[in-house]
Amino acid sequence: MKAPGSQNNNEAHIIVKDLTMAFGSFVVQRDLNFAINRGDIFIIMGGSGCGKSTLLRHMIGLIKPAKGQIFYDNVSFWEVAPDRRDQIVRNVGILYQSGALFSSMTLAENIALPLQEYTDLKTDQIREIIALKLALVGLAGFDDYYPSEISGGMRKRAGLARAMALDPDILFFDEPSAGLDPISARLLDDLILELRESLGSTVVIVTHELASIFAIGNNSVFLDPEEKTMIAQGDPNKLLAESKNPTVHKFLTRGEG
Repeated sequence: MKAPGSQNNNEAHIIVKDLTMAFGSFVVQRDLNFAINRGDIFIIMGGSGCGKSTLLRHMIGLIKPAKGQIFYDNVSFWEVAPDRRDQIVRNVGILYQSGALFSSMTLAENIALPLQEYTDLKTDQIREIIALKLALVGLAGFDDYYPSEISGGMRKRAGLARAMALDPDILFFDEPSAGLDPISARLLDDLILELRESLGSTVVIVTHELASIFAIGNNSVFLDPEEKTMIAQGDPNKLLAESKNPTVHKFLTRGEG
């Protein structure tokens, strides 16, 4: 099914339309409407408990909406056949908070998993891709290291290398800076910018880290836990300068401005 009004969203990579997220009778967020353009670094932000990570899980197909639709390239994700949904998901890379690496596997073995599962590549071809992805995230030569043998920031970068294994058009990040010191967090932000520029991927990030929000985000949606809906959208730096909503302003200034 084509997205309504898609002729006005020629650059839209993802469209969320009239989305309601709920668990039984408990509504998390309602009436969410926003578009993520191709090449955006799109921030999902808001206070604790507003449903940021829940929205991400809806967008990657882990939770079905109570109401509404999610479109990928104008295709309604939940209205197509399961095999078509699988194709869409295979074009998505995900970096979870912890990196979600398998501790009993080396970095190379972790990155090889999606390649072995979804491609017919030979072992030597997979080895070449692993080396390339590790080099892209600054971990060249770390193929045979285990997650426990590297730092938290390096584990995040290794998780990103695995997320990029299948050359996805879209990368999702769930609190990528969580647990990192400020320098490591900034290096990860810089890496995200570099990858977006070099690969042309659309990036969607759940975060509450203001430094990251202002440094790399060019589009956003703000979810409010009290009103249970979105109360702002757009470039975070413009929202900081122009938003008249006290909740949004308080969040973006940490209550200091």
